[in-house]
Amino acid sequence: MREQLVKSVKAGDIAEVKRMLLAGADVNSRDEEEATLLMLASHAGNLALVETLIEAGADVNAHDTRGWVPISRAVYNAEQDRGFADVVQVLINAGANIEAAIAYGVRPLMLAAGYGETAVVEVLLQANAEVLAKNEGGYTALMMVKQKHYVDVVNLLHEAEQLAGVGEGSCATKNAPDSNVITFLKRA
Repeated sequence: MREQLVKSVKAGDIAEVKRMLLAGADVNSRDEEEATLLMLASHAGNLALVETLIEAGADVNAHDTRGWVPISRAVYNAEQDRGFADVVQVLINAGANIEAAIAYGVRPLMLAAGYGETAVVEVLLQANAEVLAKNEGGYTALMMVKQKHYVDVVNLLHEAEQLAGVGEGSCATKNAPDSNVITFLKRA
């Protein structure tokens, strides 16, 4: 039954998943790579399936052998070249650990920033993700994103660091609405 359940989750077949869960299938089943059903649904960005699995009691903080959890899987999907802010929000609402670190101490905020996922960064910041946290290399999310020039994310993280009482100063000028202008700040 586990293999069929995993297959149904990967196919996004909510009706079949619900049927199998009602028949007694384990909502915390894992695939051959130790990813839980919730990790698979989160990584696919399937919000309805994520909600179904959470309602059925899926563990929002279960991790695989590499340390990945559902929230880190929802932050960015390389095959789709995007993250899923709506899924991240649902996972947070269900009690997901927003500071769960994967390899090298990378947290969801760092991962989202590193891939330029502005909407995901916003959700994580609104949930009070630690903007000043550092990975094992000593890099914060802002340090990581500056290397990639994701302007919107850099601006969000600059503002968040300033709200946290640190950062590189403040700026008296305002950018035009809906513009993608980055303000480089000099240290005082």
